[in-house]
Amino acid sequence: MTEVEYRARRQLLRARGRSVAWVPPLLLLVGIALVDFNTTERFRVISWIVLVPGTAAAICGVWTTAGYALVAVVTYVLVDSAWPGEYQAGLADFVLVALGGVLATLASVVRVRHERQMLHMRDIAETTRRTVLRPLPPRWAGLEHAGVYLAADVEARVGGDFYDIQPGPHGTRVLFGDVQGKGLGAVEVAAALLGTFREAGYHEADLRTVAERLEVRMFRHRTHTSALGRDDGDRFATAVLLGFPPEDPDTVELVNFGHEPPLAVGPHGVRALPSGDGLPLGYGDLVGDGPHLHRVPLERAETLLLVTDGVTEARDGAGTFYPLAREVARAVEADPRRAEPRRLVRRVRDGVLRHSRGHLGDDTTVFAVRRTVREAPVGGRSPS
Repeated sequence: MTEVEYRARRQLLRARGRSVAWVPPLLLLVGIALVDFNTTERFRVISWIVLVPGTAAAICGVWTTAGYALVAVVTYVLVDSAWPGEYQAGLADFVLVALGGVLATLASVVRVRHERQMLHMRDIAETTRRTVLRPLPPRWAGLEHAGVYLAADVEARVGGDFYDIQPGPHGTRVLFGDVQGKGLGAVEVAAALLGTFREAGYHEADLRTVAERLEVRMFRHRTHTSALGRDDGDRFATAVLLGFPPEDPDTVELVNFGHEPPLAVGPHGVRALPSGDGLPLGYGDLVGDGPHLHRVPLERAETLLLVTDGVTEARDGAGTFYPLAREVARAVEADPRRAEPRRLVRRVRDGVLRHSRGHLGDDTTVFAVRRTVREAPVGGRSPS
């Protein structure tokens, strides 16, 4: 059972904030007893009471299930004893009901333990992601932003999607990316890249130098994991590195490491920024020159939309990919206010879930950022 299914089931079994999971087994028990009392000796159904603890095992706690197992045995004895001796179900059915209650209680123990383990793993995954993806104020360092992360595997298997905003004396920098693969190995890579970005993004004046530092960090991480004999030493990461120079508020600097091109979304429509002409992080040693820096005009009303391939590769029932640019353009044309980061992220999230009917093939991250009113560049010590 997935976490989504588990939560949906728990919601169905609650009324006014209280659990009503004990009601279905009780109704079943009363129903079986009444049917047995009100039918002839040719239709004895009291042995069906073994279904009561079985039903409780699926939806109730351990003690509630054990209680129903005991009540089922007692009810069986009382109802069966009310019939004349020649019509009683007898010892064999009694053993069936008693044994069924014991097995149902054991099944409930296993189910509850599994659910607790699943929730514990989910908590670990959320804690890990909060550690890697630090919380950011909605307006930070001259930027307004919004982001959402949707896990394809909700059973606590974290992925490697990452993003961060780093203010500094040379302007505000943004890093957005996706590590190949899943699990703690991908989280390790994301944490390593974010750590390097937070330092280099603050101290380095040239965005190309920040990009080079990220490539070196990726190479060092892969070398280290390979030396340990781990099989994830060939990981790579696609990423987009953005710079918002304080001296030129109408320009954004961009280095694309093989990632989906960002979309500039504004009242006048949607346009794609330079595509991933660079190789993913981890493959920089295959080319001689360094990362290519683009300087792109960006209107103040335009929002930069960045997504991982969980968005662009989301499919519907017919196998059609989600048309991101077309859907965003249509939404902004109908209401220009949807270019605001929060509304834009919400629109893409809902569109992807609707298009894929909730069946995501990969972890999905949507991030939108745009300049706010002009602020003085951050100097001196970093506020973060």
